[in-house]
Parts: sequence; C-alpha cells; structure tokens
Amino acid sequence: MPCQTYREALSARLDGEPLGMPAAELDAHLDGCAACAAWSSEAERVTRRARLAAAPPVPDLTVAVLGALPRELPGARAAARARLADTALRLVLLGLGVAQAMLALPVLVSGTGAMSAPVHITRESGAWNLAVAAAFLAVAAAPRLAAGALPFLGSFTALLLPVTLADLGAGHVHADRAAAHLLLVAGVVLIAAAAWRGRRRSLPALSDRPATATA
Repeated sequence: MPCQTYREALSARLDGEPLGMPAAELDAHLDGCAACAAWSSEAERVTRRARLAAAPPVPDLTVAVLGALPRELPGARAAARARLADTALRLVLLGLGVAQAMLALPVLVSGTGAMSAPVHITRESGAWNLAVAAAFLAVAAAPRLAAGALPFLGSFTALLLPVTLADLGAGHVHADRAAAHLLLVAGVVLIAAAAWRGRRRSLPALSDRPATATA
C-alpha cells in the first residue's frame, strides 16, 4: 500500500475522522517507515500550532457596559429609605426606654412617689414602669420582638389613658405625673410601627413559598 494512503489515514486521525484502515496497521507502518513517521510528527506540530493560534483582539467594552447599567439597582433607593427609617425608629425607641427607666428607678429605690402613695404601691409602680422600659429597650435591640410586646403594652396603654384623664380631671393626679405617661404612648406607637413594618417584610417571603398539596 503506498505511503500516501497511510498519510491520508494519519490526517484523518488528526482530525478525529475514520481512518479507513485498522489502527494497528497504520501504527505498524509508522514503525517501519521513517518518512511517514517524520511526516506524522510534522503534521502533528502544524496542526497543534494552528489550533493554538492567538485569539483575535477583542475591543475593551468595559466603559460601554458600565455606561449601560442603571445608576442604581431597582429598589435600592426604597431599601435605603427603609433601612434609614428602621434605624431612626430604633434610636427613638431606645431614647424612650432610657427616659422611662430614669423615671422608674428613683421611685423604685426611694419608695417615694407622687400624691403621697404608700411605699409598696410606689415601688410596685416603679417596678412596673421599669418593666415597660425594658420592653422598649428589648424591641429597640431586636425589632422582631415588637409583635410579641404589642398586646401587653397596647392593652396597658388603652386602659391607662382613660383612667389618667379621669383622674386628671378629678384632681387625683398632678399634670406632670400624667404627662409622664406620654412616654408610654409614644413607645407603644413606635412598637406598633415596628410590628407593622416587620409584618410587611415577612409577607413577600410567605407568598414566595410553594403551596403545599393537601390530600
């Protein structure tokens, strides 16, 4: 068989095509034919060089790609405003908690309160107000607790307000003592806002969950 036939088979091998003859026969010819073995080495070198040629230059599109992007991601401004509002709410609630504690601690320690109340009643009131301050501070530190604290603080405020107004009209409480309850009202409003904001954030996550099939 002429060498040209074997070289066509070698070329087919380099291109991954059928050889047209048994591979053992081709390899045996290469072992015995120095000319075809040299031709095979040169063909492999040329083929490798052609396949490893440098890629054509590509223009730098970085500026164009960055220029096509929006100035800010969709919803980024709204998310930044939400984070700012959450931070402001927590800081104000923190201040209210500290103020509430400052009102409660002296009464709790000394046992002397407004309207000459008995010592135990005064200290009990101080402990109660300190607990309210602790609730404010807890929600300021972890807003996820707002929904749990709201029923307790909300019911307390709803009962205290009409009683305080009635006692204020009857002269049973001083105006400065009644005004101190505004801290409680403001704190409850902020906790309600925190609970509402937390619920709004949780609703999209719940709606994304796949529906569970029921039998």
